Formats: sequence, C-alpha cells, structure tokens
Amino acid sequence: MMASPRVWRPSLIFWAGAITIGVFSVAFAHVADTAQNAFTSTINRPGGWSYLPLILTPGGFALCAWLAYRYFPGSQGSGIPQAIAARHLTEKEDRTHLLSLKLAFGKIVLTIVGLLCGASIGREGPTVQVGAAIMLKTAQWGGMMRERGLILAGSAAGIAAAFNAPLAGIVFAIEEMGRSYEARANGLVLSTVIISGLASLALVGQYTYFGVSRETIAMGSDWFIVLICGVLGGALGAVFSAFSLKIARRIRDWNSRNSLKRYVIIAAFCGLGVGIIGVATAGATFGTGYDQARTAIEGEPLPSWFFIGKFVAGVLSMASGIPGGIFAPSLAVGAGLGSSIGVILGTGIGSAALLGMAGYFAGVVQAPMTAFVIILEMTGNNDNVIALMCASMLGYGTARLISNEPLYHALSRMFIADALRKRRKEDSDNSRVPPE
Repeated sequence: MMASPRVWRPSLIFWAGAITIGVFSVAFAHVADTAQNAFTSTINRPGGWSYLPLILTPGGFALCAWLAYRYFPGSQGSGIPQAIAARHLTEKEDRTHLLSLKLAFGKIVLTIVGLLCGASIGREGPTVQVGAAIMLKTAQWGGMMRERGLILAGSAAGIAAAFNAPLAGIVFAIEEMGRSYEARANGLVLSTVIISGLASLALVGQYTYFGVSRETIAMGSDWFIVLICGVLGGALGAVFSAFSLKIARRIRDWNSRNSLKRYVIIAAFCGLGVGIIGVATAGATFGTGYDQARTAIEGEPLPSWFFIGKFVAGVLSMASGIPGGIFAPSLAVGAGLGSSIGVILGTGIGSAALLGMAGYFAGVVQAPMTAFVIILEMTGNNDNVIALMCASMLGYGTARLISNEPLYHALSRMFIADALRKRRKEDSDNSRVPPE
C-alpha cells in the first residue's frame, strides 16, 4: 500500500529534516560571518575603537553565559559533546535536555552574539548540535524508532554542510561521533549528508572552505617538516585538550551549587582575557581565525606569536562556558604553528600550514581520519593526501602519549552525568507530590 500515509510520511519528514539542516547551516554560516565582520569593522574604525573589546568582550561573554545558564542550559560549549552524550542516553526525556529545537535556537543566537563580541569560537561544533537536534525532532515527528542513528546522521550532516565537506561529515560520524558505530546507520548517515549537502549546494554553490591550496608536499625533501608539524602540532593539541578538560572540571566543581553569579563572573573574566589578547595583537586573535588560516595556506606567513595568542584565546573562550565551537579556531592555531615552523625551516609556508593544521587538529580531537579528510576537502588539493595522513597520525600518536582522553568524549560524560542528575531530581520532586 504505497499510497498509505504510514508508508511515505516518515520518509517525507526525514527528507524535510535533512533539507532543513542544509538550509540552517548555510543561513547560520552567513549570519555568523556577518557578525564577525561587524565586530572587526567596529574595532578597526578610527578614533580609539580598537580598545572597545576591553569592555564589549567581557560584557558579551557575561551576557552569553547568563542567557545560556538561565534560558538555554545544555547549550554551553561546542555542541559536539552534547550530541555524543545524547546518543548514549536511553531515555527520551534525558536526550531532550541536550537536543531540542529550543536549544538549537539558543545555540545559534548565542554563538552569533559571541562572535559579535570577539570570542575565539567557531560555528561548526554548534552546527553539529543543531543538526542532531533537528534530526531527533524529525524522528519524533515521523514516529521513527531509530533515534540514535538519526542523531548520528544529523551530526554528520551538520559537519558536512558547515564545511561543504561531505566525506568529512561521514568520516566524522564514524570516527568521532560513533566510536560504537552501528553499520546499519550507514544508510541514514549517507542519505542525510547527501540531502543536506544538495540543499547547501543549491543555496551557495560549490566552494572550498579555505580556497584552493596549490603547494605540493614532496615526500622526500619535505619529510622532515611533516615529522616536525605532526609531532609539535599533536603535542600542542594535546596540551589544549588536557588543559581545557582540567579547567572545565574545575569550573564545574565551582558551580556545583548552581551559582549563577559565579558562573557569569568566570565568563566575564575569560572575556576580559580574550579582549586583552585581541587588543595586544591588533585584533588578530578575535573570531574564528578563518582569514588568518587562509592567509597562511595561500603562502603568506603569519606573525610568529599568532598561534600562541590564538591558543590562549581559544582556551579562555572554551573555559568561559559560552556556546561556540573549537573547530575553526583549532585549524587557525595549527595553521599559525605550521607557518612559524615553515619560516624557521625555510620551507613552503602554505604546505607547512596544512601540515600544522593536520597535526594540531588531530591532537585536539584525537580523530586522525577526520583531521586529514576535512583538511583535504577544505583546500581542494588531493596531491598532499599521504603527507596529511602522516601528519595527522603523528599528531594523534603524540597526543595519546600526553593525554589518552579524547576531548569531546570526556566532555560528553559530564553532560551525561548532568542529564541523569536532572532526571533523578525530577523523579524525586515528582515523588514528593501527594496524589490527588
């Protein structure tokens, strides 16, 4: 009975959900870029506006933290840990604490506000949470039982649409989102990535995230720089991951009594730190770092201090707890590190930047396949696949020696604990209500 609504309705809702992810990803990207450009234009105006971040950035951080705490709990940070945590939770009510349309709305708005005040954050991680929330709601509306698979599919589609990198979305789903990946989810992931990707292509066309890289890494003469970028990038990435985890746990302990005032004060101090670094670097460390990374990839060296300033700004932005991802800032740190190594060793700046990105990003997220695939797709240069694979694996191996706890999965356990704690509290409150 193909004409029966019971047959075609779930598929129609599924397709609509996948298309929605593509449309929202494109719109989110456009508004986020506009917000960052507005901030940059404001502080570059003549007449002392360059010092505005000393007030605007801590104030914006405090506002984002207050709104996230009061109205959108569960929207803090990247968004990828929330999607991972939701896949491990079994109760529908627990998942809605981490993935809902209300949270998706808050995630988008607060990430944009963060970029408007100069936070060193990206939109790619938040797009994952938004995509997962849309597909979870799709499953509920369509009466589908495979919620965990649809969360995985929505997450993959979010990455694919955010970077215009469909292969990276699929690899990310397998390697990072689904360490216990189900083979039966293959069709859901692939279908969602294709449909959302087609929606994105229809709106913005074909493009590469960082333009097209022309430099080729010769595996003979350039082998030494592959080794250096991979090892140093992985070590620095592991330090970022371990430091961020330690700070997140410490702040979580400080906030165990649900002190909103303390939460907002911490965010404001982190924002002040980001503002000071940004002013000291003439605005180079504000925002996603997209322009700086692209500059390095195109062969123009970045200042030697850039990757250090961007690293610290990224740690402070993440420690603040405001919504925002680490994908783009991490790639910018890696590009800055590679650029500095390239200058010191006298090699091609563009190729060194690519290798630094691969090593550092693999060290941060401990997902080497995602690292090299996403960089290949974002630069449109398939000639460097072996070199990027090597740098990614070296970065991953080095990071494992320093910290054997993957960042996103460690953070996801905190969200799982919080969701279970909320359910126990709700159950306890309900048990105290006397029967009518």
